[in-house]
Amino acid sequence: MIKRQLTEQLKNRLFEGRALVVIGPRRVGKTTLINELLKATDAHVLFLDGDDPTVRRLLDEPNTEQIRQIIGENKVIFVDEAQRISSIGLTAKIITDQFKEKQLILSGSSAFDLNNSLQEPLTGRKWTYNLFPISWNEWQQHVGYVKAEQDIENRLVYGFYPEVLNNPEQPREILAELVDSYLYKDILNYAGIRKPDIIQKLVQAIAHQVGQEVVHKELADLVGLDPKTVSNYIDILEKAFVLFRLPAFSKNVRNEIKKNQKIYFYDNGIRNAVIHDYDPLQGRTDLGGLWENFLVSERLKQLRYERKPAKMHFWRTKQQQEIDYVEISGKQIYAYEFKWNPKRNIHFPKTFTKNYQADIKGIHRENFRDFVMEWNST
Repeated sequence: MIKRQLTEQLKNRLFEGRALVVIGPRRVGKTTLINELLKATDAHVLFLDGDDPTVRRLLDEPNTEQIRQIIGENKVIFVDEAQRISSIGLTAKIITDQFKEKQLILSGSSAFDLNNSLQEPLTGRKWTYNLFPISWNEWQQHVGYVKAEQDIENRLVYGFYPEVLNNPEQPREILAELVDSYLYKDILNYAGIRKPDIIQKLVQAIAHQVGQEVVHKELADLVGLDPKTVSNYIDILEKAFVLFRLPAFSKNVRNEIKKNQKIYFYDNGIRNAVIHDYDPLQGRTDLGGLWENFLVSERLKQLRYERKPAKMHFWRTKQQQEIDYVEISGKQIYAYEFKWNPKRNIHFPKTFTKNYQADIKGIHRENFRDFVMEWNST
């Protein structure tokens, strides 16, 4: 088993009087992580699957005495796919308030309902964590420096989903199944979207623009929707942990882009599966986009896992001056340019360096580990 970075954080939060909430995409190992965590305790565990209709019925608006009967002598209550239970917020509040010696753990694969359901009832009563596909940090710790170094080109193409890593002979089949069963079906079910071909076209259009500035009107024209609907669909895709947005960085310097966004996928493999392109890196025209998506998604994982409040941006002017990635931590600004080839020259626009006192750095094939493994290394 690949050791996850969240393991120690979760272990240190057990039995502190708050619920533990783990949210992330399907099939990234949430249930495995929590089960491994609980193996290290001597506590009796009650496992409740939110996908089970009986569980949903029992946990839908029970009273305190009914909950007492359901819990019994168990010390830990683990509710998987908790977003499937309509009143999980109130049920979780009762457990947390009335059974303080118990530990409630909730996991969910969708931010559509779970965050909204838990936000008010569990205010001040929960710790929330995001779990993503395996990080480069976790992968290198698992297989060692040399194996990870040999494997990097595969990871840019096939990504880091646990099933992909554990079945290296059939990554394409696994990714195709993930996209079909999770990416489209779950999103369509949760969001009530009745035209799967439209959202499929939108995701493919976004995949082809990874690393580029995205304009909603242009996407709308490509897929035959209005810009507002495109914006709503992108919001749904973000809540489903398929992709995430980076806003433009601007402090009102003349001609800076202020409103547009870049969009990245949480996993390179999912991105490539969407457009059915698993070609090796040699000869690919989108190598720059793959490298940028890998670096930014790995950076996001580390910031979230280490609970750092840094803000993620890109920077561009109307004259097409640009910086791939800008990070704000407190009052400090960090600027990064990404190049796969370490021999390529990296240039930072004078408009940016003149107006912002920023630490600047080029990230390439030979020095990327500091950027994706340790937040404070920069």
